[in-house]
Amino acid sequence: MAEKNYFAHPTAIIDEPVDIGDGTQIWHFCHVMSGAKIGGNCMIGQNVFLGKGVVLGNNIKVQNNVSIFDGVTLEDDVFCGPSMVFTNVFNPRSFISRKKEFRKTLVKRGATIGANATVVCGYTIGKYALVGAGTVVTKDVPDYALVYGNPGKVKGWVCQCAVQISFEEGGAKCDACGKEYKKDATGVSPIE
Repeated sequence: MAEKNYFAHPTAIIDEPVDIGDGTQIWHFCHVMSGAKIGGNCMIGQNVFLGKGVVLGNNIKVQNNVSIFDGVTLEDDVFCGPSMVFTNVFNPRSFISRKKEFRKTLVKRGATIGANATVVCGYTIGKYALVGAGTVVTKDVPDYALVYGNPGKVKGWVCQCAVQISFEEGGAKCDACGKEYKKDATGVSPIE
């Protein structure tokens, strides 16, 4: 049997087999179902549920009281705020089994989802996007977008460091870290 190089609190339930990366911490009252994949150096807060088909990249932070269901993939460096919600069935009914109809949700590298937000299944949240607390995500979120409201709407743009940026003549520079961005018909991207 391979050596365990992660921490799991004694109250956490981990249904083998699972793939958990080095340095990951799984705290009080969590449930990780068999088949889940969790990268290295992740922090899984108290009372988190991870379903069997969940894929988490490296350096992810999932705060308390979050359920991540089958069909959800989080790329590296994603932050999930306390009590935010992912769904995986678009039109649930208790008397109709729709397990074969799960819609995939992808959260790209570096994105942040605020506390109590709800992500309706079947959408992609772009790289380094910032979804505000309480937002209801009902469509794809572009890279670097600042989205909030119900339903969530793009209200601006953010730097990789999560500071809001403003575009003038197609370009922007972050006041906090100095990173520069361009905006065109394809979206927002950093200037390398």
